[in-house]
Amino acid sequence: MENNLNSYNEKGLGTAKLTFFSIGTTLASGVFSMVGDLAASGAYTGATLIGWLVCGLGTLALCLCFYQLGIKRPDLKSGIFAYARDGFGEYIGFNVAWGYLLSAALTPVAFMALLFTTLNKFFPVFGNGSNLASCVVASIFLWLLCFMVARGVKEAVTVNMIAVIAKIIPILVMIIAVLFARAFSWDVFVSNFWGDGAAGSVLDQVKSTMFTTVWIFIGIEGAVVLSARAKTTKVAGKAAVYSFLGLLALYVVIDIMGMGIMPHDQLAALATPSMSSLVEYVVGPWGAVLVSVAIILSLVVAMFSYTILVTDSEFLPAQQGCFPKFLAKENSHGGLGNAALVAGLIFQFFIVLVYINSSSFQILYTLSTSLIMIPYISSAFFMLLETVRGNTTKDSSGGGKLGIWVVALLGSIYGIWMLYASGWQYILIMALAYAPGAILYIINQKQKKEKLFPKTYDLVIFILVMIWFVIACVMLATGKIQPF
Repeated sequence: MENNLNSYNEKGLGTAKLTFFSIGTTLASGVFSMVGDLAASGAYTGATLIGWLVCGLGTLALCLCFYQLGIKRPDLKSGIFAYARDGFGEYIGFNVAWGYLLSAALTPVAFMALLFTTLNKFFPVFGNGSNLASCVVASIFLWLLCFMVARGVKEAVTVNMIAVIAKIIPILVMIIAVLFARAFSWDVFVSNFWGDGAAGSVLDQVKSTMFTTVWIFIGIEGAVVLSARAKTTKVAGKAAVYSFLGLLALYVVIDIMGMGIMPHDQLAALATPSMSSLVEYVVGPWGAVLVSVAIILSLVVAMFSYTILVTDSEFLPAQQGCFPKFLAKENSHGGLGNAALVAGLIFQFFIVLVYINSSSFQILYTLSTSLIMIPYISSAFFMLLETVRGNTTKDSSGGGKLGIWVVALLGSIYGIWMLYASGWQYILIMALAYAPGAILYIINQKQKKEKLFPKTYDLVIFILVMIWFVIACVMLATGKIQPF
């Protein structure tokens, strides 16, 4: 595709706003719980560092895939869904849009669980974060966010940028306070570096880091999802890379800092959010209060960012005929009224499930991570497909040919690694979410008066997904898998 397709939208969102939007969707709960979660997963210091290396290279490759595709395929706006549809057909494109929407909608519900767990320190009525009081207040708050987004997405992104700056400040103050306390100990950091024999092999330990490291970068593609609203698709890809590099540095510094303050077993035993207990251990009770304030502010902003992301995850596929047309309708304010309404209903459905099952923060973010794997993998595979076709290597702009091949291959390998590391239980759980989407797909195809399965492999994949779903239902009924 020629680069002149990448038309400049003067009124579109620029690099700064999109970078802050990606940071807003990504920098949320994970930064405050990852130190304890990584230790609790069974990974010791050495394996955790390898896990960071794998995650860093893999996620960077994904971000560079987004960047390159923004340059080479500017005709494909709305990012992840458009890539899958163009590369692999109507049915796979729908499933990527559906899976991404569910993952994005489940994420703020996971944030809710941690938010009210934190608020419980000040208001005991909220209990474990998934009781009736938490779910009622969360419902009201998320519906309010949907109303705000319905008033206009661009305005919401501007408010989000200001809020992200505000939430970064207490996080930086927290890091500086710990550094000034000189609590880091090299001896603690290197003690039991690989764990004892009971910790499992290094490979098993590295695999155990996958859900946490992927979770804390979910949302990094936010700028790409909003690429149709950007000045150019290249700007959206650039914003994804910038936000990733900044966040990776922040995450690694915080995790290394934690591993040098407390031994592994103590970190693993910390209550969620582990960062609160860790900072309190170093600087005293005021540190826990500071972290709690940072968590509350961070999660409120992230829930706002994700409400924008969810509505656009409905609106943009609907514009292109993947979802029902009524989701593409804009109101008199230029906002996404119908999409915001449906987003609120999806949030409410998940909140009810959380209440019924008393689901924890860790369970919710593991589910969200599972659902987003297929969208991530499809983007990397599309980049590889375009590279094989020669569409990303026609000229030297945006990187040399060798670099483009490395990015495409590394992104695809990382996608395969995510599936392998997640384990068969969570691959089966994906079917419980993906298979029901076929109902919406069939209805939408009939409304468009188009063939249900345009290509033979669409039908083959549909059959495989249904088989996958039946197996998952049987295992769910026998208690061998537990999604919530």
